[in-house]
Amino acid sequence: MNDESNKHDSRELQMNEKLTRRKFMVTASLATGFAMAVHPVSAKTITTDSNGLLAGAVKIPVKNGAIPAYRAQPASGSNFPIILVVQEIFGVHEHIQDVVRRLAKLGYLAIAPELFVRQGDVLKLSSVEEIRAVVAKVPDAQVFADLDATLAWAVKSSQGNVDRVGITGFCWGGRITWLYAAYNPKVKAGVAWYGRLVGESTPLTPRHPVDIAATLSVPVLGLYGGKDTGIPLESVDKVRTLLASGRSKSEIVVYPEAPHAFFADYRPSYRETEAKDGWDRLQKWFKSQGLM
Repeated sequence: MNDESNKHDSRELQMNEKLTRRKFMVTASLATGFAMAVHPVSAKTITTDSNGLLAGAVKIPVKNGAIPAYRAQPASGSNFPIILVVQEIFGVHEHIQDVVRRLAKLGYLAIAPELFVRQGDVLKLSSVEEIRAVVAKVPDAQVFADLDATLAWAVKSSQGNVDRVGITGFCWGGRITWLYAAYNPKVKAGVAWYGRLVGESTPLTPRHPVDIAATLSVPVLGLYGGKDTGIPLESVDKVRTLLASGRSKSEIVVYPEAPHAFFADYRPSYRETEAKDGWDRLQKWFKSQGLM
């Protein structure tokens, strides 16, 4: 085991010890549709069937309980490359589940764990302000530990290949994609969709992508909108410069006319041309890193 793996295991133990100080039992289940806060849902919403797939809700064992997740993989075969899918602030609702099925159709074992479930059930909240109040309570350490547990489950229980692991995430999950790629040496590549890049260091969120960009060793593709009012292009340019000084060979693509959440086909922010281009780039990125 190399030094990097040893450091990861040590960090994981420390984080798990902190998390186990507070007992919990998760009883929430996955959404069967879209989060309440995103209604009405757009007529352009993409629906991917589960034909040829093993797809549905699963439970991921974590310290003192289990968290729900949505998993999809080809119905036959084994040793599948694994893609961790990290949710938006709206939880693992139908859009994220559909993304998981799209990845499974490409031959991946894709899985999206519910990462806010200890703090609250965002799927049943009707306002973005209420959801943000829940999400603000989620510590990065908890998220990393849950993603570690999800990856372990995918390998042990769902025929995943631990040597071919990727991660992708959207909005809140885009930020986590950058950070988890830096945290877990098992990750071989990431694709971050319009994830926040800078922010205040707090006990719950001590680091942000800007803090790890220069030392990142895992190739991450960042996909951003030039009209994103929540992610200034100055921050995108800053991280791009830091990445260029490092060794990860990461890239950032900016779609000049795209707003935030341009991939979210169920929302008014959806931009079909940019979304399709981004999805094509995701596939090529993962393949170029040996994940297919």
